[in-house]
Amino acid sequence: MQTKYTYKEIWLITYPILISLIMEQMIGMTDTAFLGRVGEVELGASAIAGVFYMVIFMMSFGFSIGAQILMARRNGEKQYKEIGNLFYQGIYFQIGLAAVMFLLSYSFSPIILKRIVSSEHIYEAATSYLYWRVFGAFFSFSGILFRAFFLGTTQTKTLTLNSIVMVLSNIIFNYILIFGKLGLPALGIAGAAIGSSMAELVSLIFFIFYTRYRVDCHKYGLDRIPKFNLKVLKNMLNVSFWTMIQNFLSLSTWFLFFLYVEHLGERSLAVTNIVRNVSGILFMVLMAFASTCGSLISNLIGAGYAQYVPGTIRQHIRIAYMFVLPLALFFVLFPKLILAIYTDLPDLQQAAVHSLWVMCSAYLLMVPANIYFQAVSGTGNTRTALGLEMITLIMYVTYITYIIFYLRVDVAFCWTAEMIYSTFILLFSWSYIKRGNWQRRKL
Repeated sequence: MQTKYTYKEIWLITYPILISLIMEQMIGMTDTAFLGRVGEVELGASAIAGVFYMVIFMMSFGFSIGAQILMARRNGEKQYKEIGNLFYQGIYFQIGLAAVMFLLSYSFSPIILKRIVSSEHIYEAATSYLYWRVFGAFFSFSGILFRAFFLGTTQTKTLTLNSIVMVLSNIIFNYILIFGKLGLPALGIAGAAIGSSMAELVSLIFFIFYTRYRVDCHKYGLDRIPKFNLKVLKNMLNVSFWTMIQNFLSLSTWFLFFLYVEHLGERSLAVTNIVRNVSGILFMVLMAFASTCGSLISNLIGAGYAQYVPGTIRQHIRIAYMFVLPLALFFVLFPKLILAIYTDLPDLQQAAVHSLWVMCSAYLLMVPANIYFQAVSGTGNTRTALGLEMITLIMYVTYITYIIFYLRVDVAFCWTAEMIYSTFILLFSWSYIKRGNWQRRKL
């Protein structure tokens, strides 16, 4: 197995990403933990509204993945000045995208939710959440470009500091606004939305000041703000457009999963939201290694070391298993301990145990599946990645439609859908890396 990086080098790049992602996951954990003490309706509504917002956010996130791939490639080629131009053109695009998505969401979200949510209580709470949550798009869409810059240039320690600032801000804002502290009224689920948006603003401010005073702006071409350049943006969209569509479709089917579960009842939706948040802990650990793998592969190809790519992928799978599987086993053996974080209702905790077990077992497949898939994107062939994702999502949607919408199975069995998705995306991605003509891909 040919490798360029040692396990220690991979870990030194990954651990700041890991900490930052876990800290970001704590934002969702905070919302769920606080709302789980408000009521089951608010807990379930935050799942629907939260995933709905994530569908919107994934358009921005998809663009940032493409931008990160290009920045990492230029970093590997030592064309550092080009990174700044990519960054600023990306910021221009993200600001425009945030404005468009804000207007669309503000205009059509209540109409869409009214048609697809069966519970009137869930609908009202979800609408209240989204009314305030979409303001965060103006901050998070720009902030994600800073994250792409630091990932692409492997300066990942910055992400840890930013995440700590954001999570602490979110906890403080949520506590004050949800429960009505410091003389303010108790806003409930709306307070969670406002608090998360304000935390994203704090995060963006941190990134701006940190980059200005701690990064070598001259080296990366960040010291001069260029004019809008349509040619550069088109080049970015040639890579990013496919990741934008891929992430939008992926989260849309995830949203569909929650809608189907909502038709099984408010209790099933509340259980699914809790398990989703527990799964998020494992998934953030996994994605730290998957993101590192994609970035390193792009750097390797840019530096002319394509022969090291297969070995690098296998390295990331091994080290990811070392972290994910013990954590998943802990959740399986002590489910009540982790579930108590999200709700203090004993019957709701008990109802979520079996779903938690199924979800944890799915990570046996999810680890290699996500790392191989991120590796496909890291090669720069994002159009192929979209094609693989679309084929897999068709199978995923067919499966959840049959077992949930028609068979109306227990909520725990619904989580087997993650195994179906992981199996096929792993097979497709592995085949591409094994046989695809990605070595000569120019960006």
